[in-house]
Amino acid sequence: MIRVAVVGLGKMGLSHLAMIRAHPDVRVDAVVDATGYVLDVLGKYTGLATFPDLDQALDAVEVDAVLIATPTRFHAPLVRSAIAHGVHVFCEKPLTLRAEESAELAALASEAGLVTQVGYHNRFVGAFQEVKRLLDVGAIGRVTHMQAEAYGPVVLKPKGSTWRSRRSEGGGCLYDYAAHPLDLLSWYAGAPRAVGGTVLGSVFSEDTEDEVFGTLFYESGMHAQISVNWSDESFRKMTTRITAVGTAGRIEADRQEVRVYLRDQAPELPGYERGWNVKYTTELTDPVWFYLRGEEYSAQLDHFVRRIEGSESDTRNDFASAAVTDRVLELLTIDAARGPVTTDTVEADPPAAAAKRGRWGRRS
Repeated sequence: MIRVAVVGLGKMGLSHLAMIRAHPDVRVDAVVDATGYVLDVLGKYTGLATFPDLDQALDAVEVDAVLIATPTRFHAPLVRSAIAHGVHVFCEKPLTLRAEESAELAALASEAGLVTQVGYHNRFVGAFQEVKRLLDVGAIGRVTHMQAEAYGPVVLKPKGSTWRSRRSEGGGCLYDYAAHPLDLLSWYAGAPRAVGGTVLGSVFSEDTEDEVFGTLFYESGMHAQISVNWSDESFRKMTTRITAVGTAGRIEADRQEVRVYLRDQAPELPGYERGWNVKYTTELTDPVWFYLRGEEYSAQLDHFVRRIEGSESDTRNDFASAAVTDRVLELLTIDAARGPVTTDTVEADPPAAAAKRGRWGRRS
C-alpha cells in the first residue's frame, strides 16, 4: 500500500484527492492546505489527518509520496521539502516558473533515487498517445512541420482574476495554458534549438498575456508553431489540438480522435490504409478504476503509483521531461520581450539585420 500526502486543496487538489483515495493500492494519510476551514471540513467529514504545512506533515506522518497541487509559485519550495524528506513527488504542471530551478529539482530527485512526475495529463490521452506511436514508427515519413493549439474560455472579462492569471503566481496563459500543447511538442519532437516570432498578447488581462503565438525550430530542420488563446468563448472548454505534417502523410488529433492521411509511400501499418483514417479515443483508451474529469487524470496517477511500486518503467512525465518544457516556456518569454526586427533596421542594413536574426530565425 502506497501512503500519500496531498498538498493543496483547490479545484485540482480536490480532484486528485478524490481519485487517489479511490485507488486500490493507495492510502491517503495526510492532507495539507493553508486554509483552515478547508482542513476543518475535511478533518470532520473524512477523518484524514490535516496539516497547514508540508514539513509539519512529513515530520508527523510517514508517507511514501506527496501529490502537490498548489499555485505554481509554491511548487519549488514544496518539492524541495519532499525531496529532503526522501519521498516520491507528483507535482502539477508547470514544475516551476524558472527553467533553471526545474532542472535543478530534476537533478536533486534523480540523485536521491526518487520517482517524479508532473501533471501533463495529455500524455495519457489515448488520441495523443496514438500520435506518439505513429510518429515513433515513422508513419508519415520525415516530419517537416507541427502545429500545437489550445483554446478555451478562461479569462473573458477585463476585471477580476485568479492566481492562474497573475504572472507571479501561475505564469499567465503561457505557463498555465500553452504549457500543455508545448509539452506535447516536447514529447513528440524533443527540445527545440531555438524559438522566434513570439507574441504574448493581452485580450482582457492587465498583468499577463491571454494569447500566445510563436515558432519553434529544431536541429532536424523541422519547425513547429504554437497558437494558444484562453480568452476564446467560442470553445466551451479547453480544446487542445496537434497537427503533424510529413513526407508520407499527415496526422491531426484532439482529445476525441486521431485523423491520419497516408500517402502511397507510407509504410504498412496494421489498422491503417492509404488515404484518410480515423481512430477514436474510446477505442484507444484503457479503462480506469475511477472516472473524474477524464480517464487521463486517473491514468496519470495510476502511472505514478505503478512507478513507485516498480511495475512501470516508463518515465514519460518525470521532472526531467518537464524541465525541457519549462525551458521552452522561458525561451518564448525571452523572445517575446526582445521583439521583432523592425522594418527600419532592415532598410538601414539588410545584411546586419539578417545576421542579427541568425540561422535559426531568432535574434542572437
